[in-house]
Amino acid sequence: MSGATFSEWLREQCEPEWTAVVTHPFAMAITTGAAADEDMRRYLEQDFQFVDSFTALLGAAVASADTFEARVPYGRFLGQVATTEEKTYFHRALAELGGRTEVPLEPVTAAFRRLMDEVRASQDYLLIVAVLCVAEWSYLGWASRAGEPLPERFVHREWIELHEGAEFRAWVAFLRGELDRLGAELDGQRRTEVLHVFRRAVELERAFFDMSTGRARQ
Repeated sequence: MSGATFSEWLREQCEPEWTAVVTHPFAMAITTGAAADEDMRRYLEQDFQFVDSFTALLGAAVASADTFEARVPYGRFLGQVATTEEKTYFHRALAELGGRTEVPLEPVTAAFRRLMDEVRASQDYLLIVAVLCVAEWSYLGWASRAGEPLPERFVHREWIELHEGAEFRAWVAFLRGELDRLGAELDGQRRTEVLHVFRRAVELERAFFDMSTGRARQ
């Protein structure tokens, strides 16, 4: 791994896909407030379909973590996802955009949910963290590129704010730290297994953004 932390090594192995995610034209359009209503509606309608699987994945992290100290941040974040501003944001934003909370799944949405459900069912803590880390770290990656002032319209501004700031950065740092802690002594076969899941999640993140602008990739 040439001295890199495990999380950094995983990210490096996923280039150029990783950079394509965090600089994706659709993500950049969100940061400037230029994302078209139709694209934003399609994106948020599909993103809402992850709420249940993502919540279950957080629960699996609580159950499978190897220390009490690791369980606590997952439990705290689980409560935030279920009861606080992110859930409220979806309903307000979809109402603003004329969207719905129940829609047919796009192929990439179904594929991403399958990945979440597979690692959850495995109860393999390291694989669970890998998927969670991609989901959160990649979103910090694009949201942190937003300049000041943030877009005036709440549909764009609040989605950026949910994925930036000190609290979210600390959450991403925790997930990366768990990968680094557990990955330091892995043998080559196990590193490859984790990388496979990490890379698949990165590929799905890019495909999800492509879907949002009608450029679904096979």
